[in-house]
Amino acid sequence: MMEYDPTRPKWVQIADVIRERIATGEYPPRHRISEMQMEEEFGVARITVRKATAALRDEGLITTAHGMGSFVTDRGATDASR
Repeated sequence: MMEYDPTRPKWVQIADVIRERIATGEYPPRHRISEMQMEEEFGVARITVRKATAALRDEGLITTAHGMGSFVTDRGATDASR
């Protein structure tokens, strides 16, 4: 489990980790971002995960399809690496 900086919201720190994984190619375009896996990996509630994914969606790094989940966008993969 991740060690959190108590001066920053957990969702911001989780978004930073996912953003870095997209930038390095660990999460390539069309890679599925699972909220359930994030809950388990980071030891946080679903609402915290949803705040992180909302931030990444606002940045254009991921897209969410109702009933299918969230996926890294083609644009996200190139934008995050800049």
